Amino acid sequence: MEEITRTIHIGPSRLGHPCFYHQKDMKLENVFVKQGEQIMLNSVEEINGEIMVNCGVIRNHQNHSFTLPLSQEGEFYECEDERIYTLKEVVEWKIPKNRTRTVKLTGFSNKWDLTNPFPKGFYGTLILKPVYEIQGVMKFQKDIVRILPSLDVEVKDITDSYDANWFLQLLSTQDLSERTSKEFPIVAEVIEAPQGNHLPRNILQPGKTIVIHKKYQASRILASEIRSNFPKRHFLIPTSYKGKFKRRPREFPTAYDLEIAKSEKEVLHVVATKAFHPPHDELSSVSVGDQFLVHHSQMTEVLCQGIRKVVNVLACEKILEKSYEAALLPLYMEGGFVEVIHDKRQYQISELCAQFHWPFNVKVSVRDLFIEEDILAATPGLQLEETITDTYLLISDFANPTECWEVPVSRLSMTVQLVNNNLSQDTGSILVKTLTEEITEEQYYMMRRYESSFSHPPPRPPKHPSVGEAKLTLLNVAEEKTMGLPKSPKSLHVDISKKLHSNQAGLGSKVPAGCQNSLPNLEKERSKSGAVQQQAPM
Repeated sequence: MEEITRTIHIGPSRLGHPCFYHQKDMKLENVFVKQGEQIMLNSVEEINGEIMVNCGVIRNHQNHSFTLPLSQEGEFYECEDERIYTLKEVVEWKIPKNRTRTVKLTGFSNKWDLTNPFPKGFYGTLILKPVYEIQGVMKFQKDIVRILPSLDVEVKDITDSYDANWFLQLLSTQDLSERTSKEFPIVAEVIEAPQGNHLPRNILQPGKTIVIHKKYQASRILASEIRSNFPKRHFLIPTSYKGKFKRRPREFPTAYDLEIAKSEKEVLHVVATKAFHPPHDELSSVSVGDQFLVHHSQMTEVLCQGIRKVVNVLACEKILEKSYEAALLPLYMEGGFVEVIHDKRQYQISELCAQFHWPFNVKVSVRDLFIEEDILAATPGLQLEETITDTYLLISDFANPTECWEVPVSRLSMTVQLVNNNLSQDTGSILVKTLTEEITEEQYYMMRRYESSFSHPPPRPPKHPSVGEAKLTLLNVAEEKTMGLPKSPKSLHVDISKKLHSNQAGLGSKVPAGCQNSLPNLEKERSKSGAVQQQAPM
């Protein structure tokens, strides 16, 4: 185990939990680990004066924890890993020290051209070997010197004979975020400014003196541009955004997506864009242009080759010219539906977050007049996907400490030096300004993966019911029919236009606040991100 801890990164991050298996059974004090069973290494800490590795095994969805001493011997092998990683993640977490890593590149074309300069016969397998450089500072100098590892020089350690105060004490954005809250506010001079600085008046320029007031967690709404023929742009919208939005129709590829999107506060009204012919007489057929009102899911019996089986269906009402017809759509139905919007209201971002389930489609109807340039106003439409919580530093110009800006720790890299300028503790009232942030494709996918790891959506149902599905007893069938079937169309509707308009426009503040994920289709999108898939280490 000591060899593993020396060569593999183990840390609090999700990526810092490598998994190994042992060639033989291991009988420990409180658990028996079987041969080949996956062991997750969670952390390394000192317990009763001995360095131990906190481990765990998953059995029947339950985590069983145990510890292994560094002296634990055996044949440990790293488990195969099918996850998708960015290049940065592989370099920082998945390449053992002084080793290489074999990976498979995903989402690339085998065709060689100028935009994709891979050799002929290349099918994605790569051996990654990091090339490191050393960053240093010279005595009484502010410039950062970069030393390549190929430089053939001899060095001597003279740390004990020099005063560390003669050199710059440089801190990164991450270093600042790891300081305790009591150490703020901090006065610092910017040594290396971040690239693509979007803060006004060049606050984060080299040589500029800034005040870092505090660190804290702040929320953003993750949104993507709605486009079909161009690369999508991605944004992080602060909840203080003052612009207004109007709803835009959502598209649903299956009946199961309708079940996820329906709301108790309004009736979901959709139009079919794809025909469906049911395999059973008990289910409803769908033609292009048919309109439905979605109610709830339930179970119903169908007759398949003389055998009665139970399938999950969506109870809807088909809108006819002057009446309504009950309809049952199987959840596995692959079709196409577009939402019909009757709501003409304009919403603040906070109202959308509180009243609707993600993902949600909107368009900016009134730009934010409190900022000079609203980058959201020019977008054709936005899909609001989820709420992201991140760590921010609150900074200001030293000359104007009352006007502050939020700086994201994970996405803005800068280097500062602490200075001894005295800052008056009484800076008066602080005005915090936030900006809508446009993020890269890589940052977008990393965010979606981290957030989704905490909230997994339910799996899609099978496309077709299997013969082995459990059958309901006559009592269960009776209960389902009395509890789940929709009421008669006459009792459900008085006037469709009045009902839909009142439901969609009249959502009050009683709706519980909160934002949820709804089936983020990550696996399909990841193939476009150019990430890498990890294979066994060399």
